[in-house]
Formats: sequence, C-alpha cells, structure tokens
Amino acid sequence: MMAINRYRLKHKAEQGHKGARRALALLNQTDKLLGVILLGNNLVNTGAATLSTIIAIRLFGQGEMTLFLATSLLTFFILVFSEVTPKVIGASYSEHIAYPASLVLTPLLKLAYPVVWFVNLFVQGLLKLMRIKPGQQEGGNMLGLEELRTVVLESAKLLPREHRRVLLNILGLESITVDDVMTPRSHIEAIDLADEPERVSQQIATSHHTRLLVYEGSLDRIAGILHVRRVLHALASGEFTSEALREVLHEAYFVPAGTPLFKQLRQFQENQKRLALVVDEYGELQGLVTMEDLLEEMVGEFTTQAPAQTGWLRQMEDGSWLVEGSALVRHINRKLGLDFPLEGPKTLNGLLLEYLEDIPEAGVSVKIGEVPIEIVQTQDRAVKVARIGAVPGSEAGTAGLQA
Repeated sequence: MMAINRYRLKHKAEQGHKGARRALALLNQTDKLLGVILLGNNLVNTGAATLSTIIAIRLFGQGEMTLFLATSLLTFFILVFSEVTPKVIGASYSEHIAYPASLVLTPLLKLAYPVVWFVNLFVQGLLKLMRIKPGQQEGGNMLGLEELRTVVLESAKLLPREHRRVLLNILGLESITVDDVMTPRSHIEAIDLADEPERVSQQIATSHHTRLLVYEGSLDRIAGILHVRRVLHALASGEFTSEALREVLHEAYFVPAGTPLFKQLRQFQENQKRLALVVDEYGELQGLVTMEDLLEEMVGEFTTQAPAQTGWLRQMEDGSWLVEGSALVRHINRKLGLDFPLEGPKTLNGLLLEYLEDIPEAGVSVKIGEVPIEIVQTQDRAVKVARIGAVPGSEAGTAGLQA
C-alpha cells in the first residue's frame, strides 16, 4: 500500500478502476490505514509469542534455555515469513497486491474503527507535544521542475526518444531567456526608410521573411514592422513609395532582455504577436525573437529557414566542423552533442573571447574542455569562422547529419 506509485494510482482511479479507488480512499487517511494494519500485525505477533511460549513450556518444560530457543525460533520465522519476504514481494508487485488487499482492509478499518480512533488519540497527542503536524507535509508528493525532468529521463523505455526530448525542452523553457534564442542586432534583416524606393522594393522582393523590421537611418529609430504581403500589390503595380510603406507598418512590440521563454510564449499568445524586439535596460535594441524561435526550442528546427541561416555549420572531410562565430552556443551544443557552458556568452565568438580574454587572430587554437577549436577567420575584432574538431566519444561525428 505504501510502495504503490501514487500518480499511477490516481490515474487509474480517475479512469474508474475500482481497486484503485479503494486503495486511494485508504491512502487518503494514512493514519487510520496504518492504525488498522499495525493493530492486526501486533495482535498476531503478540499472540504468536504467547502461543509459542506456552507450547515450548508444555513440550520441553520450564527453563531459560527453552524460552531462549522459543524466542529465537519465533523471531526467525516472523522475520522471514511475516516481515521481510512479504514486504519485498509487496514492494516489487505493489499494484497486484494493493488492489486485492484493499478489499480486506476496507471492511477491517470499519470494524476496528473504534479501536483505531482510540489509539490515534494518543498518537495525535504525542505529535502535538513534538510540534509535528502531518497535514503540513501533504505537498511532499508534489513534483517540481527538476523532479519532473528526472521522471522524464527515467522513462526511456516508456517514451519515444523524440517525445522525451520535446518534454525536456518544454521543462527547460523557464531557465532559457529570449537572449538565448534571439537573432542578434547585427544579423537582423531590416529596411531603411531613408533608402531609395527602388532599393527597398528590391530588398522586399528578395527577402526570405514574411515580416521585416523598418527603421529610419539607424536601428535605434524603429519605425515599425512590415508584413510583406501588404505591399505586394504596390510592388506589382509599380506604385510603391516610402509613404505607402509607412502607412502599412505595424507598431513594434518590445520585450525586455532576460525574459524567460515560457513567459514570452504566453505574452505572444495574449498579445496575438509573432515577433518581438528585445531591448536592454537602456532601451537599446539587442535582437529580435519570433514565435518560430520559441517553437524550435521545444520541437527542433524547422526547414523553412532562409539560406543565410542554414549555412552556419558545415562538416569537413576530416570530421571537423566549420562554425560561424555568430552561431549560438545552444545550437552548437544541440547540433554537435557538445557541452559548452551556457551561463555566460551566448555565441561562439563570445565564448572564445571570454576564454582567451583577448581579441584572437586567425590560426590560434584553444581547447575548451575536451573540445579543440581553431580560429579560422576574424573580422572587425570578432571571430568570423572557427573550426571545431571532432571529440572522441561525442555525437559530433553524426549529430549534424541526423539533424
């Protein structure tokens, strides 16, 4: 009764399983259940001790050796046949035993209720003297995020690998922020209202995005968000102008840096938005995050990415990988099965700069953990391309091909 899985028990009880309902009703009054079980247990043990003593005296006469042998034999038999063996079987096959046992324990509890109630009066009195309130521990069976993560990890035989991965990603949304998945400011594809209409129209026509950020002169002066389909007619008819573009802009939606992904997912749902601009404490633009970015953290990457976003990782003939410095550390870990730290810098460039504490030059090699990294190309005081060597025993040799 005590070893049974409470969550499976509740699930079966909700499905209408009669044995589960009886067992759950008994476990909801644990003090009375333990009272009736221990009442019967101690009555039998005490009766067995008395009976064995009487039999030993009648057969072998009175004497200290007789009482010692009778007590020793009875202790042995009780331990083997009444305590250890039944409890091991009960713990191993808790459901198979608990449901039939509830048929016996339920009427026994009703019959012995006066005795159990009387005994519990003293028990409750002792608990009060020790300032123990059993009701305060009702939340002890509740599972937190880390406990749920452990349950999912241990369900390898029950859940498909992909389902388990999605569940773990969802549980991790509270510990991941928009900073971890956003497109950095320097990589945002945006339209400048100060450009010539012909250049703007060409940029819109060749864009791989359905929504584009629009600014005036500088990314610090955001004009709004353009839904590309709203200007397709003007582009086709040749009536496209900066004024027409300005009229169809939507107001930009800003979110603070450090917002947890799960909270941002709810905000997208409540505000009916699909794109948000991430700003720091000074109101400066840091990056851009979309609904697709959040969904990819849960279910994996989609295949509808722009070509510029899919070429950040390339495998070489020797098994190493060429990686862009702007690639997110989270994506590198996921793709190559590595374990780079996630608490600090978000990109490979930032990770290398923090590790070296200097602006590196091409040809410099470092080793982070067991992973060798060679800086292939630098540009504008940043790592442009790096080579990550294959790590023996890791998934780096096949992860990218499977993704």
